Amino acid sequence: MIEIERPTAICVAPNGGRLTQVDHPSLPLGPADLARTAQACLDAGASPIHVHVRDQDGRHVLDASAYRDVIDAIGRAVGDKMIVQVTSESLGRYAPQEQIAVIKETRPEAVSLALRELVPTEAHETEFASFLSWLQAESIVPQIILYEADETLRLDEYHRRGLVPWNQVPVLFVLGRYTPGQKSSPADLLPFIDAGKPRFAHWSVCAFGAREAACVTAGALLGGHVRVGFENNRQLADGAMAKSNAELVQGVSRNLLGLGLRRANATELRRAWQEL
Repeated sequence: MIEIERPTAICVAPNGGRLTQVDHPSLPLGPADLARTAQACLDAGASPIHVHVRDQDGRHVLDASAYRDVIDAIGRAVGDKMIVQVTSESLGRYAPQEQIAVIKETRPEAVSLALRELVPTEAHETEFASFLSWLQAESIVPQIILYEADETLRLDEYHRRGLVPWNQVPVLFVLGRYTPGQKSSPADLLPFIDAGKPRFAHWSVCAFGAREAACVTAGALLGGHVRVGFENNRQLADGAMAKSNAELVQGVSRNLLGLGLRRANATELRRAWQEL
């Protein structure tokens, strides 16, 4: 029997900020749709859910009131069995100060932070460090999004300089780009975990295209957590269109269980975060 010391968290990213229901008719956008998606994905094996919200015109928006509506709706559906992670992603619409302000107003349990967006220049480092300290004081767990392997070096430098207040901060390795026809491969993970790169105790991986499941399964076997969902991919491994986010979660969940891995629930993930 394989002994696994740490279970693997499956995060679902069900909507993103770029897609519409033209891209997929089951794309969840409003609070009620996201709550139903959370319940279905929880049943399929997910524990965190990564959410974006939209304005009345369907555009990506950073809005504390909209975030609270979604967080409340998901809470009513699943209680504390899922962790709601909101995004601070700008999509070219928000400056770092605006991204920070929305998160401070929302006060979510968890938030994703793109390093290249929050610290576009050296002049933003002090504000970023102050924001991270605020998150730590408020017990809000960040996940730093890294789009390039060399960004691991930059984040490690910030840690060594004392700008990052955690011993270990969670990170997300993004294999690919939000471009039409993007297709990720498991080999795309290798530069992030190269022997010459910093090691992160709590890392996750997401990928684009029909090989999403292969990419994140490879990551899980190497000790990472995984993120799947319509934000990055709407195809099953055979290339067919997935009917729902839950179907993508279920496929990866089967992979993990079949390989002797165990899925993390929200309680286990919160406990792990307390040790960061």
